[in-house]
Amino acid sequence: MWIADGWKDYEVIDTSDGEKLERWGDYLLVRPDPQVIWKTERKERGWFKPNAHYHRSNKGGGEWEFFDLPKQWQISYKELTFNLQPFSFKHTGLFPEQAANWDWFSALIKKAKAENPERQIKVLNLFAYTGGATVAAAKAGAAVTHVDASKGMVTWAKENAASSGLAEAPIRYIVDDCQKFVEREIRRGNHYDAVIMDPPSYGRGPKGEIWKIEESIHDFVKLCTGVLTEQPLFFLINSYTTGLQPAVLAYLMGTELKRFGGKIRADEIGLPVTSNGLVLPCGASGRWEA
Repeated sequence: MWIADGWKDYEVIDTSDGEKLERWGDYLLVRPDPQVIWKTERKERGWFKPNAHYHRSNKGGGEWEFFDLPKQWQISYKELTFNLQPFSFKHTGLFPEQAANWDWFSALIKKAKAENPERQIKVLNLFAYTGGATVAAAKAGAAVTHVDASKGMVTWAKENAASSGLAEAPIRYIVDDCQKFVEREIRRGNHYDAVIMDPPSYGRGPKGEIWKIEESIHDFVKLCTGVLTEQPLFFLINSYTTGLQPAVLAYLMGTELKRFGGKIRADEIGLPVTSNGLVLPCGASGRWEA
């Protein structure tokens, strides 16, 4: 498992009975987590006095109960700074476990730049959300194209870039359906040294385009190989969909990226739990690198 254990501003303090107790900077949140099926004793004081608690509804969805939480605040990861706020569907605008992947591809970008300082490394970040991977890649020295169907998420990504000192970095922000954007880039003859994708299980594009990951992911990965340079640097797929286990991602990537050589690894990603030394699984990632 790849573990995001480099955080100082974030930690999973404890987990029990479908929920996790987290510290986001100065604030404690209790949020649901479907992986937490164990029912251990809750000894940490934060369980009983959090700043906010997201309650899952039996009918689906849920709602926040706020005690003492600002509408927006910030946390940092190494040289990156992120703006947070509670979403109506339990999220805060950041997935801390992805730091394991940020560290991986940042090292590849920095190494490639060190070997050839004049090389422009172009990264395409698809389903890019609030831009965690975008700012990590830009900070490492890449030129990034950030694509998401939500105008609000793209605006948030710009704010994260500015907070991280990257307001003037070579980042191109695109509000568009990811598949249609890639198709146009292929027609234009544009190419990238790396692709990052974090596809949702289900979603809709700006014009109502329907995305179902089990039906669409293979064809989409195949399509994305068409925007890669002849000697790409890396390709990353993140998945929070139960059916897309690491072995599935590895086979999928191996099928479509084999012509580039390189190596493929896939594994779970996770976050360490302070109270008991366990690691909380948080999805899977597939990595290809030259």
